Amino acid sequence: MNLNLINKTALVCGGSQGLGLATAKELALLGATVIIASRTENKLVEALQQLDSTAGQRHHYLVTDLTDPEKAKAVVEEWMHQHGTIHILINNAGGPPSGPMIDTNAADLEKAFLSHVVSSHLLAQLLVPGMQQAGYGRIINIVSTAVKQPINGLGISNSIRAAVANWAKTLANEIAHSGITVNNVLPGYTNTDRLKYLFEKQASNQGLTIADIEKNIVHSIPAKRLGQPEEFGAVAAFLCTPAAAYINGVNIPVDGGRTGSL
Repeated sequence: MNLNLINKTALVCGGSQGLGLATAKELALLGATVIIASRTENKLVEALQQLDSTAGQRHHYLVTDLTDPEKAKAVVEEWMHQHGTIHILINNAGGPPSGPMIDTNAADLEKAFLSHVVSSHLLAQLLVPGMQQAGYGRIINIVSTAVKQPINGLGISNSIRAAVANWAKTLANEIAHSGITVNNVLPGYTNTDRLKYLFEKQASNQGLTIADIEKNIVHSIPAKRLGQPEEFGAVAAFLCTPAAAYINGVNIPVDGGRTGSL
């Protein structure tokens, strides 16, 4: 099985922590040169030290904010002018605020659309020509199982993640002939800071302990445990390899079997 990503360069958005960092680590282990991007430089510096470089890679970081898509695009474009083609794009933006759809502020909905959909679109437009010239490209979108089954209390996320998924499927149909695949990876309940935040909020709203919330969630997962970030990262990284060349335009849940649909 060809899992070799030596001489491939990957841009991982949201790469300083959580699922983004977990994916970046796996890509580095497969030999890719990795660029991690996020808003906080000190977190990026710490994360960079965690990336394997046994294949001789020199990894990089970019300080950028996906809530300003045009500026984010300009930062990446400047890096490309200096260093060259990016073959792998991991689109990953922070989860939007939780809450019922009916109570959602329109400004929060617009902000989420910019950081998740518009930023992904502009970065793809920037990177795809180089991928086409190289005859190799992978675009992976880290979204949510809400694409298949909306999650109560996550109104903005349910709406925006579905928009990303449909954008990705449309793009996958258009550019696959160039040797570029576009896929979505859907994390379930995974042990990250984002999940801890959601559990804390649910516990406060329901008058329960965080342990109670976690116990109820784990009970609903066939695997009877939370996922680990590295388990998610392994799936996302595999989709970036030559071995995954014929997987295109799909949604792959990494959720221990919890999603109630095929």
